[in-house]
Amino acid sequence: MIIGGFQKFSLIDYPGKIGAIVFTQGCNFRCPYCHNPELVKPRMFKEPIPEEIVLDFLEKRRGMLEGVVITGGEPLLQKDLSIFLRNIKKMGYAIKLDTNGSFPERLKEIINDKLVDYIAMDIKAPLEKYGFISGVNVNTEDIRRSIKIIMHSDLDYQFRTTVVKSLLSIEDVKKICELINSARSYVLQKFKFNGKIIDSSLLNKEEYDEKGIKRFQDIVANFIQGG
Repeated sequence: MIIGGFQKFSLIDYPGKIGAIVFTQGCNFRCPYCHNPELVKPRMFKEPIPEEIVLDFLEKRRGMLEGVVITGGEPLLQKDLSIFLRNIKKMGYAIKLDTNGSFPERLKEIINDKLVDYIAMDIKAPLEKYGFISGVNVNTEDIRRSIKIIMHSDLDYQFRTTVVKSLLSIEDVKKICELINSARSYVLQKFKFNGKIIDSSLLNKEEYDEKGIKRFQDIVANFIQGG
């Protein structure tokens, strides 16, 4: 496992659980609004954190922490992710996996092996805009398959979209809702410019106001069980 960051305590990243966060290094997407460029751009990579340090800490916090969030970057790029998850599972932790959904076969394997308890998948855009928003060529059938795999699993899950005013419109969000129609949970994350992003050339600092976000939420409520 190539670990680019480790947060030892969080109350908000794993719903309902006190957890720690493992940030994997490397991503196959280049979303311009990404707030973690140091995990995405190779020239910004720092020395990885040894896996043993993370596992030793989790071993010592058994009974105090409840869950571990594996995020990135894109965790499913890690070839030995399953081994790492298995080691965490042996300690009795619940595991939440954050993914961009571009590796459905790996996702399915991890679910079938019962190595995760909660999945959060970012839906970047309606399928026809995926390449533009993600900054790379994307096989959108992989995105569609990952959505189906997650929705047909017996796991807790959440789909989420970062709403950037210069990139996504009301109509775009409606198309995303149609793509994940009847999902149990879909969350809109309002983009906030903090100066640390992948590419500012496609963005401006203008954000949706509360009225604009309310319009999005009204659309979501028509499609999503937990909207």
